[in-house]
Amino acid sequence: MTELHSHAELCLRMARANAALLRRFDNSLGGHHGISFSDFQILNHLSRAPGGRLRRVDLAERLGLTASGITRSLLPLEKIGLVTREADPRDARVGFAVITATGKELALNASDVVDLISREALRPFAPDQLEAMSAILGQIAGINLSNS
Repeated sequence: MTELHSHAELCLRMARANAALLRRFDNSLGGHHGISFSDFQILNHLSRAPGGRLRRVDLAERLGLTASGITRSLLPLEKIGLVTREADPRDARVGFAVITATGKELALNASDVVDLISREALRPFAPDQLEAMSAILGQIAGINLSNS
């Protein structure tokens, strides 16, 4: 197997594993809480942010989305009262996404489902393997402590 082929094969397997996990998360979260895994990620980031709010551009960066992508993702959450918009009084160009009390409660409850599925999916791996995988995937995604 050539080096290029093995790298491509690894990336294809990562994409397939990602798709399988997303299906499991979406099915369980949709069935239990009526949200997708993408919705959960937004609520999770906001619930962990200071004051439950993030600039929309920062939220987009953490999720790997464009500014328009985060706007499209936030609209349904705003409509059902899980997230609100807030303008920066000092700079009208800056917008914040803010999690509501209902959104925080949902994120907390949904995190139990995400944790259960994560534990099931990763059960075969030893803790040192999980740490190594997490570090490698973080490097690939460009994640560091400030943007995780």
